[in-house]
Amino acid sequence: MARVTVEDCIDKVENRFELVLLASHRARMIASGSSILVARDNDKNPVVALREIADEKLKPEDLKEDLIHSLQKHVEVDEPEPETVPLLANPATATSDSDIQFDRMSEEDLLRGLDGLVPPTESADDED
Repeated sequence: MARVTVEDCIDKVENRFELVLLASHRARMIASGSSILVARDNDKNPVVALREIADEKLKPEDLKEDLIHSLQKHVEVDEPEPETVPLLANPATATSDSDIQFDRMSEEDLLRGLDGLVPPTESADDED
C-alpha cells in the first residue's frame, strides 16, 4: 500500500526526496502525539503521513515550514529597526537663522556677556 501512496503523493510533492523528508517529519509528529487527519486503517505512521499528503489534508508548504522550524537551533526574530524620524519644522513657529544668536556665539563672547551680569540682590521676601 505504501508504494501506491507514494505514487499518489508525487503530484503533490514532485521531488521524491522532499516527499520522504516531509512524510518522515509528519510521521515523527504523529508518533509524538499529533492528531491523525485520516483513518488509520491499521497502517503505520509513515503510511498514514503519506496518505495525509496524498489526500491533501496537509499542505506540503506548511509541512516544509514546520520541518525547517524544527531543525533550527537559533530562531531569529524579525524586529523592526528603529526609524529615525526627521524633525519637522512648524512654519508658524519657525525662525530664521539670523534670529538665533546663541548658536553663533563664540566662547569669548559668552564669557564677556557673563562678566557683565550683576548677581541678583537678596530681598526681604527671599529670606523667609
